[in-house]
Amino acid sequence: MKVVHLTTTDMSLDWLLGPQLQAFAAAGYEVVGMSAPGPHVAALEAAGIRHVAVPALTRAPGVMADLRAMRQLCTLIRRERPDVLHTHNPKPGILGRVIGRVAGVPVVVNTQHGLYAQPTDRWQRRLPVYAAERFAAAFSHAELVQNVEDAATLTDTLKVPRRKVTVLGNGIDLTRFDGDRRDRAAVRAEWGVDDITVVAGVVGRLVHEKGLIELFAAARSLHERGTPVRLVVVGPNEPDKPDGVTSEAMAAAEADGVVFTGLRTDMPRCYAAMDLFVTATHREGFPRAAMEASASGLPVVATDIRGCRQVVHHEETGLLVPVRDAAALADAIARLAADPAERERMGAAAAATARTEFDQQRVIDITLATYARLLAAKGRALPR
Repeated sequence: MKVVHLTTTDMSLDWLLGPQLQAFAAAGYEVVGMSAPGPHVAALEAAGIRHVAVPALTRAPGVMADLRAMRQLCTLIRRERPDVLHTHNPKPGILGRVIGRVAGVPVVVNTQHGLYAQPTDRWQRRLPVYAAERFAAAFSHAELVQNVEDAATLTDTLKVPRRKVTVLGNGIDLTRFDGDRRDRAAVRAEWGVDDITVVAGVVGRLVHEKGLIELFAAARSLHERGTPVRLVVVGPNEPDKPDGVTSEAMAAAEADGVVFTGLRTDMPRCYAAMDLFVTATHREGFPRAAMEASASGLPVVATDIRGCRQVVHHEETGLLVPVRDAAALADAIARLAADPAERERMGAAAAATARTEFDQQRVIDITLATYARLLAAKGRALPR
């Protein structure tokens, strides 16, 4: 039985789906990753996951590139002849579901990592997103939805048949994020932070959608107040993105004490060096970094939006603040920075929640059960 996982980038296959792909292979499936080629292909293949390149598949919008991607996907999917095509991300999710079904793939599954529009968005944003998702959902056999709020939108608003929709949730490898703080001092030294200063960590791409502008404004407010807290931002700069953070904005933030580490691959060590975690994101499906921080025993300050609400229990494992509200963000960070006992209480509760709610094995089990159910309905023998 061959299952092809289709994403935009090889980074998604490696970092976000890697453990799942290996688990599916261990369950007896021939697992293939399909995406634009990149530096993560070597890691995938070293883990035993064959990669098929779709050069025209990009995150950026563009009619000509999308048409090229459609042609390449048609050719590759017909060549690979998978038993299951499993799509991820918005563009592969739309194109892949339609092309997979037209190409005669027996089972087409989509994971909804987070609808790109929410009920609170203007209709001009909701209409094209909802229309595309409803159209593509007509071609899938199953929709695995990470977020309960998105599941409700699909079934109640978009009228996707309930039999197709399963709440998947999200999960991480809890054995990696266990709160081990042996390297805490060494990592903080790399960031130029002493033992006394409270570190509020941020993890994510440097784009406006992640709330970086509000975070920078909060950092400025905290700096002016003299609050002993340092904002440390872990993640790659993406200046080519339409909403990429500019070098001028980064320089101004650095003047207010913000530390930019760039991309790091040692995230357990990074979380160990933090005292609390912050995400000011405007849109999330089910934020992985917030789950990792929670599992690492950190209280989380997050925006009160779909996705973050599923990770952070307000006043128990962290604090939820209004989206795009820099003042509320600064106040929440200052509150936790000033109260070590509250940080410890919330961090312990966050770690306990992670153990019960964020285990990736649950996601793996639901996905495998979905494959088994749909393949059996097609009269196909399951892998042994």
